[in-house]
Amino acid sequence: MTNKAVTKAQENMSKSIDVLRKELANIRAGKANASILSNVKVSYYGTDVPLNQVASINIPEARVLMITPYDQSSLDDIEHAINSSDLGLNPANDGKVIRLVIPQLTGERRQEIAKQVGKEAEESRIAVRNVRREAMDDLKKQLKANDVTEDEFHDIEDQVQKVTDKAIAQVDELAAAKEKEITEG
Repeated sequence: MTNKAVTKAQENMSKSIDVLRKELANIRAGKANASILSNVKVSYYGTDVPLNQVASINIPEARVLMITPYDQSSLDDIEHAINSSDLGLNPANDGKVIRLVIPQLTGERRQEIAKQVGKEAEESRIAVRNVRREAMDDLKKQLKANDVTEDEFHDIEDQVQKVTDKAIAQVDELAAAKEKEITEG
């Protein structure tokens, strides 16, 4: 028997894990990855638009991102957007494309990034636990209102715990994979 509380908890925990995936994708690991540019907004004819809507992003080499604008007149705007973003990368503009060389990470920087991954993972675990708490509160209200029996309550409580354990395991798995990617660089 699956209760609405379990289904809702599952959906919300999945959303928390999706947020973690996006956050981890934005963390630079010493390899070229187009997702590090996902938060870069370019001023294009007076409107801020995502970089991937005004240019194609390719990875010609392991540590190089090549940005080719669809409209050559936006090249300077793209360069400015990258410079003003908090990426710490220096764009090389040759008049046709922009190249971003991803620097090799130092041991110290790898440790800082690994800590950041740990922090993101912990925030995600907290979000999952908050969803669990909300589901349990909802379930207790249902028990009080006699919408579920005592036995159903315990069964659903076990289901919520299993969903929580599975979500926490996914968070740990994602964090471990990202940390491995960073340390092996």
